[in-house]
Amino acid sequence: QAQLVESGGGLVQAGGSLRLSCAASGRTFSLNFMGWFRQAPGKEREFVAAIDWTTTPLIRYSESVKGRFTISRDNAKNTLYLHLNSLNSEDTAVYYCAAGTGVWGSEKYYYWGQGTQVTVSS
Repeated sequence: QAQLVESGGGLVQAGGSLRLSCAASGRTFSLNFMGWFRQAPGKEREFVAAIDWTTTPLIRYSESVKGRFTISRDNAKNTLYLHLNSLNSEDTAVYYCAAGTGVWGSEKYYYWGQGTQVTVSS
């Protein structure tokens, strides 16, 4: 079974930046997709970004974060990252990393981290 642990969340001023990390361990061999999701107070969990595990990765972002956030991964360290830039109050949420299988565009996420809080102040 795979384990995912997020880190890097915290309090940041509007317009600032933050980097989230997700360390994967355990049985991750067959998990060909990883992604970031977030859940703001009073809202449902929403998709943020996804990446596959190939040499030249496929990447997909939600429209709300496209151009501001960057998803990446370090294969050697088995770690997923999310760089959050130009943050605003709408980005305040608990951010979760996830890993799964399936086909690109129809990923199935089976493993989830506990989440890390990102709070944007103004």
